[in-house]
Amino acid sequence: MQLLLVEDDPTMRATLERTLARRGFGVVACGDGAEALARWQARPPDVLLLDLSLPGLDGLEVLRRGREAGLATPVLILTARGTVGDRVLGLNTGADDYLAKPFDLDELEARVRALARRRGADTAAPAPGELRLGELLVERATGAAYHRGQVLELTPRESALLVALMARPGHAITKERLFELVFPGEPDVQYEAVEVVVYRLRKKLAGTGVTLMTLRGLGYLVK
Repeated sequence: MQLLLVEDDPTMRATLERTLARRGFGVVACGDGAEALARWQARPPDVLLLDLSLPGLDGLEVLRRGREAGLATPVLILTARGTVGDRVLGLNTGADDYLAKPFDLDELEARVRALARRRGADTAAPAPGELRLGELLVERATGAAYHRGQVLELTPRESALLVALMARPGHAITKERLFELVFPGEPDVQYEAVEVVVYRLRKKLAGTGVTLMTLRGLGYLVK
């Protein structure tokens, strides 16, 4: 898998390049926005790792110009700009995922591989460890959820609930069983707390084509 790593900090760039290479990736690295855009256009990688604070050309501008040029490479933004507004701006500009610094290298690798798997495979069967329902994809291990490649912002409890429901789409799961999965080891929490998580998750699934249904006396299901 070929990666284009764009990071202006020399130490960070060298560390990431060395680490990713050891994990089996082919890595081309640069630290300038204009150079990054030129390399992206000349030889599109499988995944682009893009910092936002770059000399010459800001990372968002690199992303915008690349998308306008028709470059469909999955883009993972790596940046110290961790506010919700910055994440939304990056995703709206055309990024596929967002990882705020400092980050765990195992998580970085997992996200890179997930982006590569989703590239051009929206209608393909899910890879092992992934759950797919329509255009919604969820990673079992991390609970990360994606709709058309875009990240859904879910809390850990919402992710746990979604994984449980998507493991058996079209089948009702009781409130009691969901409680065990969403609130493990929390005996002081009432069963009704599941309803709150369901309500919040249902709102976040709006527009994804996946419906979270309540079946009175039976539990909940997604379809």
